[in-house]
Amino acid sequence: MELKAAPREAQAPVLKFLGPRPYEPTWRAMQQFTDARDAQTPDEIWFLEHPPVFTLGLNGKREHLLAPGDIPVVQIDRGGQVTYHGPGQLVVYPLLDLRRLGLGVRELVSALENAVIRTVATWGVTAAARPDAPGVYVEGRKLASLGLRIRRGSSYHGLAFNVAMDLEPFRRINPCGFANLEVTDLRSLGARSSVREVARRLAPELLEALGCETPQQVDL
Repeated sequence: MELKAAPREAQAPVLKFLGPRPYEPTWRAMQQFTDARDAQTPDEIWFLEHPPVFTLGLNGKREHLLAPGDIPVVQIDRGGQVTYHGPGQLVVYPLLDLRRLGLGVRELVSALENAVIRTVATWGVTAAARPDAPGVYVEGRKLASLGLRIRRGSSYHGLAFNVAMDLEPFRRINPCGFANLEVTDLRSLGARSSVREVARRLAPELLEALGCETPQQVDL
């Protein structure tokens, strides 16, 4: 896909805060939405949480599953290796027509990373992206992970942003395929907030990073 700058003030996606949702039905719903959409279908961004689950990317290596134990493992159709989802993590699924937005994959990744970086800055947390490994990091510890699938010119899967969660399951895997990679969350960084409040703060930052209209009020 050709990379080009997103047009400014594109129509804002429909924002949906879905709360806790099981992983596999949500994954299937993303696929169905992407397959059914046409040139007039409004974009959507879903904000939600999942119960404990490890997800392994399309070409992910099972050797990075060290000791999953009683947490289910689901092999899925995004890029990347293995990650963990669980309560206290904000998951963001951008269901976007990239051709209509004029975005390439790298630009979408940067938009997601930059939105997280600007959001955590409101709590005084300094975060950064890495050129060698997608995601957002604070002093080398991973705060947010990214994994996308592009089909029919549209995106699904997306962002996992650790807010206030049990981080122990990350020790059962090599997160994103990196041995000994430390993982953190906002609570560990001294920022106390709920998943829903983080979604409210993240949404306008993400819309701006995507070059979309920002509603005066984000109703999440």
